[in-house]
Amino acid sequence: MAKYSTGGVGSDDADSCELCGKEGVSLTDETVAGARLQVCSDCSQHGEQGGKTQRETEGRDEASPGDDTTDRRRKAAQNAARMADANAVDSSRWEQGTDYEDDPLPYLVSDYGDVMSEARQAAGLQTSELAGELGVTEADVLAVEQGRANRANIPGSLIEAIEERLNVQLSDE
Repeated sequence: MAKYSTGGVGSDDADSCELCGKEGVSLTDETVAGARLQVCSDCSQHGEQGGKTQRETEGRDEASPGDDTTDRRRKAAQNAARMADANAVDSSRWEQGTDYEDDPLPYLVSDYGDVMSEARQAAGLQTSELAGELGVTEADVLAVEQGRANRANIPGSLIEAIEERLNVQLSDE
């Protein structure tokens, strides 16, 4: 097996760790960052086998359910799916029949969220109270106040209702 450079640490002897350069130690074959290396027991923890000897992992099929790499990939896929579920858009608006082509979001002034927040606070309203008065969810009111109206698919009619209730100008005419 070809030796890899250890930055001048150790020598090219067959009995030195290819990762840290320790000499005269027992070595195991380990895959570290995609490279197959002969490493000492201290450095084997950095390998994909996690410090297991070749004898402990022999005979295991690479795609077996207990394989560390397979387990990591499966867990990564599960986490990605959970994140996608958590970030999924609430489709209840579409189920209620809102047609956004008939109710487009107008162009909004650059600081519309701050303008709305100040006006709401001046009116002495909490976000939940304003949402109740307008007949929408608090999440919709917060989306406008946090400057996320476009990403949250807020209809133009909600912007108009907020402007009327708080006596502010959010849309750019």
